[in-house]
Amino acid sequence: MTGSVTLISESPEDPFSLGRAISVVLDERGSVVGWSERARELLGFTDQEALGRRAEQFLVDARDRGLVREAAVDCVRDGGWFGVVPVVDKEGRRSRFGVRARRVIREGRADEWLLVGAPAEEVTQWEIDRSVMDGLFRRSPIGLSVHDPSLAILRINRPIAHIGGITSDLARGHRIGDFLVAADAETIESRLNEVLETGTPMIFTEQPCRLLIEPGVERYVAVSAFRMEDSGGRTLGVTQLVEDVTDRHRARRRLAMLNEASELIGTTLDVETTAQELVDVAVPGIADCVTVDLLPAVGLGEALFPERGGPLRRAAFKSVAPYPERVMYPVGTLKSFPKDSPQARCLVSRRPVLVPRMDPDDVGLDAERAEHARTLGVHSLMVVPLTARGLVLGLVSLWRYVVPEPFEEDDLTLANEFAARAGVAIDNARRYTQEHRTALALQRRLLPREVPSQPAVRVAHRYLPAGGSAGVGGDWFDVIPLSGARVALVVGDVVGHGINAAATMGRLRTAVHTLADLDLEPDEVLSHLDDLVTRLAGEQEHGDEGSPGEQVVGATCLYAVYDPVSRICSVARAGHPPPALVSPDGEVSLPDLPAGPPLGLGGLPFESEDLELPESSVLALYTNGLIEGDAHDIDAGLDRLAEALSGRDRPLEDMAQSVVDALLPARPTDDVALLLARTRTLASEQVATWVLPAEPTTPARARVLTAEKLTEWGLEEMIFTTELIVSELVTNAYRYAGGPVTLRLIRLHRLICEVSDPSSTSPHLRRARSTDEGGRGLLLVAQLTSRWGTRHAHEGKTVWTEQELPG
Repeated sequence: MTGSVTLISESPEDPFSLGRAISVVLDERGSVVGWSERARELLGFTDQEALGRRAEQFLVDARDRGLVREAAVDCVRDGGWFGVVPVVDKEGRRSRFGVRARRVIREGRADEWLLVGAPAEEVTQWEIDRSVMDGLFRRSPIGLSVHDPSLAILRINRPIAHIGGITSDLARGHRIGDFLVAADAETIESRLNEVLETGTPMIFTEQPCRLLIEPGVERYVAVSAFRMEDSGGRTLGVTQLVEDVTDRHRARRRLAMLNEASELIGTTLDVETTAQELVDVAVPGIADCVTVDLLPAVGLGEALFPERGGPLRRAAFKSVAPYPERVMYPVGTLKSFPKDSPQARCLVSRRPVLVPRMDPDDVGLDAERAEHARTLGVHSLMVVPLTARGLVLGLVSLWRYVVPEPFEEDDLTLANEFAARAGVAIDNARRYTQEHRTALALQRRLLPREVPSQPAVRVAHRYLPAGGSAGVGGDWFDVIPLSGARVALVVGDVVGHGINAAATMGRLRTAVHTLADLDLEPDEVLSHLDDLVTRLAGEQEHGDEGSPGEQVVGATCLYAVYDPVSRICSVARAGHPPPALVSPDGEVSLPDLPAGPPLGLGGLPFESEDLELPESSVLALYTNGLIEGDAHDIDAGLDRLAEALSGRDRPLEDMAQSVVDALLPARPTDDVALLLARTRTLASEQVATWVLPAEPTTPARARVLTAEKLTEWGLEEMIFTTELIVSELVTNAYRYAGGPVTLRLIRLHRLICEVSDPSSTSPHLRRARSTDEGGRGLLLVAQLTSRWGTRHAHEGKTVWTEQELPG
């Protein structure tokens, strides 16, 4: 059909549509004068059987005629009627029909009545459907909006009108963009067009819905939409159901931000990093700018006290605006807030402070920064305390100037949750910093500050404490001068980290010094250390039950003794990495030494290995933190170490630094100790050695040889004293030890005298009584020398003395 007439299809669900309803026409006497095809189908009476007969005689059961006559009276009186009446079909079946009756006026003839009927069940269902539709538009709390194919509004219900602040009549004929911000309107219309084109419904899709009359007010709606079609499948438009979910969206966003905060805040044990993580999470999620100000003691890892206040130091801040330093004080600024400022009130009360509408002059900014803040549009402020374990750590200040809405109580609750989680993380970082600095200070006090100068080796060393959460460990090194111009080189590593490991390291280092003074062989030193570690582990097991902290249960150690006269280096190790040996021509090798068990296992032997080192060889001792790493195994670490050490004629300091640069990151995960020692050899003119037979004339012969050598060295002033010392020591060796006696003189910064014999019995210093004929020799030796002692070898012993040179 063309022209202005629009074809509209009947609804197949309408029980009174022409295709579904019974149509009957009655004259003024109630006789049937019109009978439809649908009436024949449902009731079974043909046209001949129905026309001309009174309706109540064949369509109404005798029991129901009184009820039907009352309805007829009402219909005539009112000019129409709508209700349910019982009807009988041709088979005598009685059923209920919904009937609509209306008067039909005929010119020149009596009035007639048009009856349209349908089964009562269908009519009831149709009325329910109509009631539901009416409820959706008049009483439903969910918004309903009907649009034609061009998305012009046909009808809206009250919730939609309430959201938009308009009336239903005003909305008709307009488009969504007439009421919403352009970006949000485009989003909604694009999705409705997709529903129109595809027919695929849109189900509960959240999208922003900011009104033109309030563009700064955040609003979110959940939209479901479906395409409207007639019975012929032609598109009539689209209907959308809209629910305001702004509060739900905000709550879900807050929960997501809290989950994000749990994951992103406190990933390290560093105070400044944790503070920065807090501002990174909060901007722009909660605020446009966030600052964190902490008590200075927090960043230093110092103890806090409840009554302590004072200025705060800025630890972190972040802003969405450019050049935020024009308003906010930079990181590191020490600032005291005025007593009446929100920050000062929060710090004193330990409670959050909300200033929905603020004046920049009242929040602790100087005049210039307050003016910049006013220009920027800063309008709202929240201040929440950072607390943990009953102590105030600082403040978090949150500012708004891009988002036009002021802060609300819900925002304050969310910010307080952030601050609570960050406060615990920052306090953990503070406590870790305190423990880390204590352990590091303890360890540095226990490590040698200066390596003593001695003739056997030149040394270079590095010590790098662990970074990150591992904490300070128990690595140490030592260079210990020994008798006879020898030197002991030591590196060790205590299992564990923290103060316990550092304290145990100090005890082991002291024990090594004590054992070194006894001039024991390297394997014997490690055996004594093994006993000590076993005892320490037992003490911790019985004395530290239930106490916090990591238990120290073992250690590794490498102990080497180098003799510059013989160029022999005797090495023993207890579960420690082997040393690296750099030859004078720059070649690097790893000597095959017995590994030995770690200290603390107990009952297992240690072995010493003798290495003959050419002069200017470099011995590299280190702890396992140098060669172990997450990115490579130990073998790869040893290869990298060899590469860093290789090369000839390199200064020791350069070698040490190249090793550190090549093998270690900026913040190693474990402590590292590195000790490089370049060997030296005493010149032949500095050493004199004689092997003397065990005869009565040996002491006299020793005195003569000593006097001649001292004269040769220009030490005539020391001849008399040295002859007395040599005579006493050689006499004791001849008298009590038997066998040949070896006399050795070494001229360095001191005069060293050594007498060796095959006996393992050590001489003892004692005070002789007036009646004793002997026993005064060692007392005399002790008075004439600056130091003296005894060292044992696998066979025999050596008694040594040291004398200061004249001048």
